[in-house]
Amino acid sequence: MRIAYFINQYPKVSHSFIRREILALERQGLEVQRFALRGWDAELLDPEDIAERERTRYVLQGGLKGLLRPMLQVLRATPKRFGAALYLALRVGWRADRPWPYHLIYLAEACQLLQWLQAAGSEHVHAHFGTNSTEVVMLANALGGPGYSFTVHGPEEFDKPQFLHLGEKVRRAAFVVAVSDYGRSQLYRWVAHEHWAKVRVVHCGLERSFHDVPPVAVPDVPRLVCVGRLCEQKGQLLLLEAARQLAQRGLGFELVLAGDGELRAPIEALVARHGLQAQVRITGWVSGARVREELLAARALVLPSFAEGLPVVIMEAMALRRPVLTTYVAGIPELVQPGENGWLFPAGSVEALVEALAACLATPVARLQAMGEAAHQRVIERHAIDTEAARLAELFRGSP
Repeated sequence: MRIAYFINQYPKVSHSFIRREILALERQGLEVQRFALRGWDAELLDPEDIAERERTRYVLQGGLKGLLRPMLQVLRATPKRFGAALYLALRVGWRADRPWPYHLIYLAEACQLLQWLQAAGSEHVHAHFGTNSTEVVMLANALGGPGYSFTVHGPEEFDKPQFLHLGEKVRRAAFVVAVSDYGRSQLYRWVAHEHWAKVRVVHCGLERSFHDVPPVAVPDVPRLVCVGRLCEQKGQLLLLEAARQLAQRGLGFELVLAGDGELRAPIEALVARHGLQAQVRITGWVSGARVREELLAARALVLPSFAEGLPVVIMEAMALRRPVLTTYVAGIPELVQPGENGWLFPAGSVEALVEALAACLATPVARLQAMGEAAHQRVIERHAIDTEAARLAELFRGSP
C-alpha cells in the first residue's frame, strides 16, 4: 500500500518521532512517500534526518510563484472540484487563526500536492498536527485526491480548536489519531458522537536502538536535565525560579537545559540575574545521540511544562531508566506514576516544583535506580514503535 506523509516541516530536530513512525511503517510493508511544505534548508545534526531530507519533496521549494502553474492546471482540469475546494478554503478561513489569504495559499499548496500524489499513485495521505498541514491534505482531498487522516498531538490544536476548524477536519477525515486518551477526549468535544469511532489512540513510539542498550546506573551526582525547546510552554523560566530557591536553601545541584529556542536570551538573562551561572548549563540544539548522553549523565529528567500533548522526551528518559519530574498536564499522567517512576506536580506552581526537585535530589541512588527500572518497563509496554506502527498500518489498510 502506498501511503503519503505530509508535514509542515520535515525533517525537524524536535519531530524525530515522525521519522521513527515512517521508518517503522516501512518495516510493516507499506511504501511511504514523504512530502512537506518546508525543511530543505533547515540545520540538521542527526544523520538519519539528513537522509530523510533526501527522500522528501518540498511544496514551497520553488516559492509561491511555483504554485501558480499547478493551481491553474487543476482549475482547468476539474473546475467544479476546484470551485468546491475554493469554497471550503474560504469557509475555514472565516474566523480562523490566520486571515483568509493564507487559506488561498493552502489551496494552491493543495493543488501542487494533489499532482504529486496522483503521479506517485498514493492511496492515502496522512498529516501530523491538526493545523495548516491537515488543511492542505483536506483541500487536496476536496480537489479529488485520496482520503486522508491526521495525528493530533496538542497543545496547539486544543488551544484554538474552533479557529483551526478542527471539527471540520475530523468530519472529513477517514480517521484521526490521538497520541493519548486525553487527546482523544479533547477531539470528542468538537465532533458529533457519530464521528467518535474514527478517533483512535496510537502512541508515539521509541526505536529499540534508542533504549536497547546496556543499562547505565543512575549517577551519584546532583545533576538534572531538562530537554526541550526553550519556549514559554515548556516552563524553563519557572524552573530557573525554582533553581534560585534551591540555591538559597544551600542545596548543591547542576541543571542542564538541553535545547534552544526563542526564549534563550531571556533564560540566559535570568540565569545571570539569579547568579546561577555555576549551576545552569545551556547546550543549544543537540542530536538524538547527545540527548541520550545528557539523560544518562543525569539522575532524572525535569520537564515543568505548562501545556503539552505527551512529550516524547519523557518516553526517552523512562526508556533509559531515568525517573521523571513533570506536571499534571494532558496525557502525561497516563505514563508517569507518582512514587513509582517519577514525581508529578501542578503546572505553574514554583513551590511544588521546588519540593519535587528537593525530593529527587535527596532520594538515594538505589531508590532512583528502582524507579528507573519501573519507568523502563512501563514505557516499553506502552510505546514500542513497531507495536504502535502496526496499529497505524492496520488503520491505513482499513481506510476507505
